[in-house]
Amino acid sequence: MSIDVGARLRSVRLIYGLSQRELARRAGVTNGLISLIEQNRVSPSVGSLKKVLDGVPMSLAEFFTMNVDAPAQIFYGDDELIEIGTEDVSLRLVAAQRPARQVTILHERYAAGAATGDDALAHRGEEGGIVIRGRIELTVGGSTRVLGPGEAYYFTSSIPHRFRNVGREPCEIISASAPSTF
Repeated sequence: MSIDVGARLRSVRLIYGLSQRELARRAGVTNGLISLIEQNRVSPSVGSLKKVLDGVPMSLAEFFTMNVDAPAQIFYGDDELIEIGTEDVSLRLVAAQRPARQVTILHERYAAGAATGDDALAHRGEEGGIVIRGRIELTVGGSTRVLGPGEAYYFTSSIPHRFRNVGREPCEIISASAPSTF
């Protein structure tokens, strides 16, 4: 089975709402090259295609395996959030199957006394969230604060950080981080 690389590139570009010119700018190539690939007038090398896809960004595997005919899912029911945490620290991921994810959105639940671990976490990007219910102690670098319902946080996640439920009831948080860590 032969894959129409030009048609697939055009579909991916349109799914992401990019013009040929914008994709070319992001990828560091000419918009003429994008046009020639989409018209199947040139067959790009693996390296050239990878460079173009870096402008989306998207891996070669995603490019060749994603279903470009199916519209991206927009709405998610409670039963479609994927659990990636533990019994004590529930982390329910929104849009787990979304290709080229740019942001991670989580519905977090911490049992009384639960924490993200003894060691602080650190990863590239930024993260923020809002406490919906309960109380959470958040330590970021040398700063610690207990947050309650309606209070929020936002920090550079390369700074070591740790979450711990210091209350007697479960704590619930809606959070986001970018770039995606999952």
